[in-house]
Parts: sequence; structure tokens; C-alpha cells
Amino acid sequence: MEKIIIDKIFGSPNMKKIFIIGDVMLDRYLLGDVTRISPEAPVQVFDIRNSEYRLGGAANVSYNVKTLGADPFIIGVIGEDSEGRLLIDAMKELKIDTGGLITENGRPTTCKTRVISDSHHLLRIDSESKNDISKETEKKILDLLEKNLNDIGIIILQDYNKGVLKRDLIKSIMDFGGKNKINILVDPKFDNFFEFQNAYLFKPNRKELEDALGKKIKTPEDIETFSAELMEKLKCSNIILTLGEHGMMIFENHNGEFKKEIIPTKARKVADVSGAGDTVISTIAVCLAGGASLRDAAVISNYAAGLVVEEVGIVPIYKENLIQHITREQN
Repeated sequence: MEKIIIDKIFGSPNMKKIFIIGDVMLDRYLLGDVTRISPEAPVQVFDIRNSEYRLGGAANVSYNVKTLGADPFIIGVIGEDSEGRLLIDAMKELKIDTGGLITENGRPTTCKTRVISDSHHLLRIDSESKNDISKETEKKILDLLEKNLNDIGIIILQDYNKGVLKRDLIKSIMDFGGKNKINILVDPKFDNFFEFQNAYLFKPNRKELEDALGKKIKTPEDIETFSAELMEKLKCSNIILTLGEHGMMIFENHNGEFKKEIIPTKARKVADVSGAGDTVISTIAVCLAGGASLRDAAVISNYAAGLVVEEVGIVPIYKENLIQHITREQN
């Protein structure tokens, strides 16, 4: 892929906003050392050196869209708590619009605390609610879409099964996208897997596909068979199946003709796969908004994922680094 093509994709002057709807999270990192065992119990003593706060979940997707040079608008739900305030402060510091964050009383902000020593994850502590959002919050989300209709280029539905993308809301958003000819990209989880009917792109990983269909992939032929079955169930236009160290596969429906292609992984060394899926869907969305074909968007996202898994923790992908990396790799 020539650099002039990549520059054109990421420099499109007509790119509309990318709307991300889903479960926003705050990622807290406790960084320190373990050098002794507690005298109180046979457990390690963790000495904190410092702590960091980063955007997680759908908020991380919005951050990746931002660092790739596009304009994100995040719609999600937070609680009236310190974690919610920290999340808003972090987003404002990164110049990400927080106007789509809805506070729901009695609901905690989803927060994942990772305890890390010498680049090793020792423990993760989650604080969250998986209950469905209220009808009132659901209406606020749909009102935000109607209010901003003229600014929407692409919609990403980022589901982590934390209660925001409930069944009724999913159907309303899919209907909204179809009525207004807006492409919807879906990053699914198990609970609502088959609710995302008629999406432009559906992006599960291998385990999510196996869990949803209730059967194991044992051969390369199974991947194609299961993906074709999924495409028929969802009535979606395209599927990108991420396969970890084996890269990804694209399945496209061209007027009833089923096409597939394998894209090998681009990771040189893997330190942490956290957030790689967020990177892939963000990069695909930005590339499509910039006029790229789905195949080119997938190839570029594969390079992006290869870069972020080399880092510990959830990190964003930066446009300039990605372009330089692809250009260097292909020369």
C-alpha cells in the first residue's frame, strides 16, 4: 500500500464524526514492586510506586479515533461518583467531547483496576454494574442521535455486556442507521450477539464466534463455514474475524457472492493484548470514513493492532506512528 494512498485516507477533508455508543470505562493502573511475602498471610506485598488513569472500553475507542486524526463523539453512561469525574476529566484533557456522557443515578462508573509489577499483571479488580440502563437513559441516547444526525459519518457499537447496549436500544440504533443510510460497525459480546441485525460490519474474535454458535473451530474450513452461518443469521454485509496471533479474516458479501481473505498478523513481539480489539475497530472506522475499501481498512488495522500489543497496558494508536510503520514495513 503506497504512502500517498494512506495519507489520502487519513487526510480526508470531508470526514464526518465517528459516533461510538457503548460501555465506557475507566482503567486504573497501580504500578509497583513485589519484593516480599506478607507476615499476615501467604500473599505477596505490593508496594505502589505510582498510579495512572486511562480511558477504557468504548472511551478507549473514542481516544483511538482521536489519535488517528478523526473526530469522535462518544455516547455512554457513567455514575455520579469519583470514577465518573475522573473519566470526564481524562477525556477533557485529551480534548474529547464529553457531551454524550449520560449520568445515571445509582449506577457506578465501570472501573477496572490493574495491579502491575515489572510489566506483569498480578491482579485485576472490577467495579461495575451489568444491569440494563433505564428507559430514560435509553431515550436520551436516541435523542442524541437524532439531534446530531447531520454530523454522523459512521456509528460504532462497542458492547462489553455492561448494560448500555440493551436489546431494545440495539434495535432502535440499527433501525436508525438503516433509515439514514449510516454504516454501523459492531464489536460484539456474548449476551446480545445476534441482536445486531443488518450491520455493515460485524467484528467478533474467535472465542466470541465459538461461544455464540456453541461449537468449536477445529479446522480452517470451520472458520469459513461458521462465518458464513453467522453472516446469514445476522444479515450483515461484512464480517472481520480476529484470530489473535493468526491475524484476521475478512468475509464480504458482494451481491450474494461470498468472498474471504486471510490477513496475517503484523505483531513482532506481544507484550499485552489488552485493547487490541478496540484498536482494530477504531482504525477500520477511521479508514472507512476516509474513503478506504474494507480490505484496505482491515490491512491498516492489522498493522495498528500489531503496534499496540507490543506495549503493556491499553495504549492508543497514533496516526503518524502508524503511517511511518506501514511505510517502513512495506519498503
